[in-house]
Amino acid sequence: MAEKLSKVIDLDSVVIRFAGDSGDGMQLTGSLFSDAAALSGNVFATFPDYPAEIRAPQGTIAGVSGYQVHIGRKTIHTSGDLSDVLVAMNPASLKSNLKWMKPGGTIIVDTDAFNEKSLERAGYTSNPLETKELDGYRIIKAPITQMARDSVKDLGIDHKTASKSRNMFALGLLYYIFNIDFSHTINFFRKKFKKNELVVEANTKVLMAGYHYADTLELLATTYSVPPAPLSKGHYRNITGNQATAWGFIAASEKAGRPLFLGSYPITPASEILQELTIYKELGVKVFQAEDEIAGIASTIGAAYAGSMAITTTSGPGLSLKSEAIGLAVMTELPIVIVDVQRGGPSTGLPTKSEQSDLLQALYGRNGECPTIVIAAHSSGDCFYAAYEAAKLAVEHMTPVILLTDGNLANGSEIFKIPSMADLPPITPPIAKANDPDFKPYRRDPEKLNRLWAIPGTEGLRHRVGGLEKDNIFGNVSHDPKNHQLMTELREEKVKRVANYIPHQSVIGAPEGDLLVISWGSTYGVVLEAVQEMQQQGHAVSMVHLRHINPLPLNLEEILGNFRKILVCELNLGQMAKYLKINYPQYRYAQFNKVQGLPFMVKELTDRFKQEMEG
Repeated sequence: MAEKLSKVIDLDSVVIRFAGDSGDGMQLTGSLFSDAAALSGNVFATFPDYPAEIRAPQGTIAGVSGYQVHIGRKTIHTSGDLSDVLVAMNPASLKSNLKWMKPGGTIIVDTDAFNEKSLERAGYTSNPLETKELDGYRIIKAPITQMARDSVKDLGIDHKTASKSRNMFALGLLYYIFNIDFSHTINFFRKKFKKNELVVEANTKVLMAGYHYADTLELLATTYSVPPAPLSKGHYRNITGNQATAWGFIAASEKAGRPLFLGSYPITPASEILQELTIYKELGVKVFQAEDEIAGIASTIGAAYAGSMAITTTSGPGLSLKSEAIGLAVMTELPIVIVDVQRGGPSTGLPTKSEQSDLLQALYGRNGECPTIVIAAHSSGDCFYAAYEAAKLAVEHMTPVILLTDGNLANGSEIFKIPSMADLPPITPPIAKANDPDFKPYRRDPEKLNRLWAIPGTEGLRHRVGGLEKDNIFGNVSHDPKNHQLMTELREEKVKRVANYIPHQSVIGAPEGDLLVISWGSTYGVVLEAVQEMQQQGHAVSMVHLRHINPLPLNLEEILGNFRKILVCELNLGQMAKYLKINYPQYRYAQFNKVQGLPFMVKELTDRFKQEMEG
């Protein structure tokens, strides 16, 4: 990197928000920034904010795409509340994102984009760069589009193509401000566009033009640095939740000695799991892109019957379509994992936004008495471990598992330490042995109540499965009323007994106090930061984060009784609170619910905690 004469101030963390039109490459820009920060030793968390409309009119509020990056020198649990820096590539991105700015923060704008037409499309009646609307912020005005064009004019690139690289100019400017090594991004260009040297050279020139332009600005006499985090030794990478989910299943497949099969239909925001798994054919992964959701899960059930570690992925609308087939998997007692990457609903709803509104559907959304194991991941990196555990529970207990993630986790990313396979817990499928004289299709383990996994083609294990009720032990079709009640109770009890094989619930904070905050899924990080802030202020606030939802941990009821008040925080209208009332009706559950397609903010949580304690 070039020598800099500006004063450098060290920061513990910084939050940067990239915003522009959906064609401005904000997702790539934010991802490259977080990659470079990670390679410089920082920890990070990201929040991609996609527009809800696929082809919103250019330059309008509806078409704004955002990407928030929170980097730090200490552990980071969220993508940040408000931004220290906003990069606004057009008037619409400024208007829609100004509310996410900290007072006194820095706003970088492309002045070339603030023309009369763009201002009108964004709903401005006057140019905010010329009024007092932005008073209180540090504004860096730069003709980014023109300078991006000028930097590559010697390459013979037309204006339209050159303008598409203006996001790299903004990225170079940010690298200067925060003293981040730009060589990692140049290496990315060389790898990504190795067959097109002109593209590599153009992007590099624009990136460096932005960097050197920042060096000339009097406003930037002071720059900033986020020192490296004290990370333990190991291999790290930037990983999204969907990538981590795919990797978790690959690891589980290897550990269990069962080939991995995914049968799925593409759906936002789950499609990247399917896409990621197609890469790993050399590991024996089989991926089937089905014609619809029903075919996807039906193929998964067939793969489980044939002895594969079988997965299907979807979002809320697809989970609805899969409900009948989930019942078939419960009835046949075959191990499958259904991943539900939750999004805003109902119906098509907000497909690019996130909610936690599928919880009750995952628990109860099927005909008949149809219990499944339900667990939820709590961060993008944790999706790896949640997927691994979901697969382990499915095959060891011979029953379907629903794994809940959501759009925030799936598309968000964080630094992830790649684990050693030796450190992951064993997975032991209960596979029936050939010519076992005692084999019966529905003879059960006395502790787990799971049946053996009889792989078709194994000598001496001929049996039948299907959607009709079977009699106990022998597995023949049965319409006997008492047998149906027995089999129903056995399937229910099998899932309940999973509680004996999951960890007891831990409490973050004191084991008793004034307020217990309950969270689940992607709310973990922001609730944790809010609870820790309250604890530092001397409040008797503790936290329980539920990973295992059905069954609930055995000691949860005891924990609930140790607190004066209980507050359940979730991104829906109170589905976990309803579920807890069903299981532990002796307690009162206050609720804090948000259904805006956006995550909680730390401040709104701490304000509610104080209100609840004072009420």
